[in-house]
Amino acid sequence: MKHGANIYKYAKRIECSPDEIIDFSSNINLYQPEINFSLSSKEVALYPDSEYREFRQFLAQKYALKKSQIALFNGATTAIYELFSSLKRKNVFLYAPLYGEYEKAALQAKKNIYKINRIEDETQAPLDDSIVVFVNPSTPEGTYYENIKELMSKWMELDCTIILDESFLEFQELESMRDEINSYKRLYIVQSFSKFYSCAGVRVGAIFSHKKNIQKLQMPLWNLSQLDVNFLTQRLSDEDFVTRSRELHKTQKEELQNILTESKLFTEIVESDSNFILCLTENGEELWEKLLEKKILVRKCASFDYLNNNWLRFAVKDAGAHETLKKALTSI
Repeated sequence: MKHGANIYKYAKRIECSPDEIIDFSSNINLYQPEINFSLSSKEVALYPDSEYREFRQFLAQKYALKKSQIALFNGATTAIYELFSSLKRKNVFLYAPLYGEYEKAALQAKKNIYKINRIEDETQAPLDDSIVVFVNPSTPEGTYYENIKELMSKWMELDCTIILDESFLEFQELESMRDEINSYKRLYIVQSFSKFYSCAGVRVGAIFSHKKNIQKLQMPLWNLSQLDVNFLTQRLSDEDFVTRSRELHKTQKEELQNILTESKLFTEIVESDSNFILCLTENGEELWEKLLEKKILVRKCASFDYLNNNWLRFAVKDAGAHETLKKALTSI
């Protein structure tokens, strides 16, 4: 299981509709307020601004950046691949486990890949003049590294290019390293909007970096649709969204934590700073299969470095989904 959210594959396997599956493998914000918007025939007929000036200015104000420090892509994964293709340095140090597309993108760009087990020791240093990739909060366990500034200082001393993925940062009030862009020119921050803003079907991702780095990135013309831009602008303009999301997230994460603990099926439950919880069980494959039979899909973690399929990840969902999971775990 290389990625979560593949409900279509597993619905076909158990012969049901994708809508019948409760997808605990997908780490998308459970708060999904309706948005009423539409595109006029005129908007559809016209080419949008290929540089997305207004949208980048909007994001610059929201994230306290300059418009020149933002590059937009058709999703964060596309951003990762373009970023690696633009970087000249050959040695890449992946602080693993992490999102699998980083390794694929580095391989495609013909980089030399080295892995550091950050779970055992995140302070292990890379080679100087290398590319460092670190996800904070991490995936798949959702840990926010409070010592990220100390880690970055060491990497800066080694003159490393730093790629910091903050895609899961906004679920809780956690400190971003965006301000460091102004002081360290070899820093790139990857930002996905699909996770927290609950819009995986809207493909918008960004890279925040020094303006000279942004200028070197190659972006195809009109790589975002006007629908993507309009939807995300409206979602990010909703001042109540962040507050409501974090309140609901806190309540529902505690509820999920209690359900997993009370089931007594797990030998370890990792404390999370994001919207998913990683658990260790004695027979993950069997438990995963039994849950799928009950139309509950969870994330198996063997595709992550240093983990196996006895590690299962559960995304935070609403009360109804949690109740269904509780009944399923109790029956198992």
